[in-house]
Amino acid sequence: MGAREVGLPERVPAGGLPPRVEIWEVGARDGLQNESSVVPVEVKLEFLDRLAGAGLTTLEATSFVHPKWVPQLADAEQLLAGLDRHDGVRYPVLVPNDRGLNRALDAGVDHIAIFASATETFAQRNLNSTFDDQFGMFEPVVTRARKEGLEVRGYLSMCFGDPWEGVVDVEQVVRAGKRLLDFGCSQLSLGDTIGVATTNQVTRLIEAFGDTSALAVHFHDTYGQALANTEAALRAGVSTVDSSAGGLGGCPYAESATGNLATEDLVWLLEGLGVEHGADLGKLVETSVWMAGQLGRPSPSRVVNALAG
Repeated sequence: MGAREVGLPERVPAGGLPPRVEIWEVGARDGLQNESSVVPVEVKLEFLDRLAGAGLTTLEATSFVHPKWVPQLADAEQLLAGLDRHDGVRYPVLVPNDRGLNRALDAGVDHIAIFASATETFAQRNLNSTFDDQFGMFEPVVTRARKEGLEVRGYLSMCFGDPWEGVVDVEQVVRAGKRLLDFGCSQLSLGDTIGVATTNQVTRLIEAFGDTSALAVHFHDTYGQALANTEAALRAGVSTVDSSAGGLGGCPYAESATGNLATEDLVWLLEGLGVEHGADLGKLVETSVWMAGQLGRPSPSRVVNALAG
């Protein structure tokens, strides 16, 4: 008899946690963009449909980055045109610049995300920009998107450590993040792009922002710290967590980055903490097993492998 059949994990609610967490599912975008081969659009569409069927209500669908840089997502327009949208589900897309915004508007999206860097080196390598100049690139994108009635999320990468620069100054991260919020981003996702963060780092950074109402977190599991860091963020007041079904993902511009926090592992944690999330764990596991089969390899998610095995 399996763990679920005997009522595990046990729900042991604790104080100091949000009553409900919004899961921001990034598997179809951040997960698949790191694949070595292109996943057929029909598979991506079924993946999104299965994720929505599992109760997830925010599914980052694709990216309008130039196909030269991310060929795995070159089918963005085709995917959005073929998307079977579920009621109550949002399908944000990533845009890198004004040209990407044009494509997103033409495709009829209503929610975009931009992707900035907390460090100089990653800004140069990922954005072909300096740390300061990136904000001049993003401000008009955010301003125009808001005038068009779009919601805008800001991603900030390398918030806890940079493979070229090492430790990242907390005040630099806060200054960069607040600039994105001041431009008009309604949410700011703090990214541990190479998965080096530890719990006290997470708490310190979130506390340095003061107001946590617009913050989200995005952890990679390179050193096995993603779940611990997530709980630290929740206890510091964050209630939106990015994750990827089956632990798919990495970062094409940071080779030391491994997979994202697996959505199933996150849901297992939230259930044990007594925090509402709205997802169906069984359907999530089925979806991740199916997707792993499409990719021809097992899922790195501990929960997927335990419940599916």
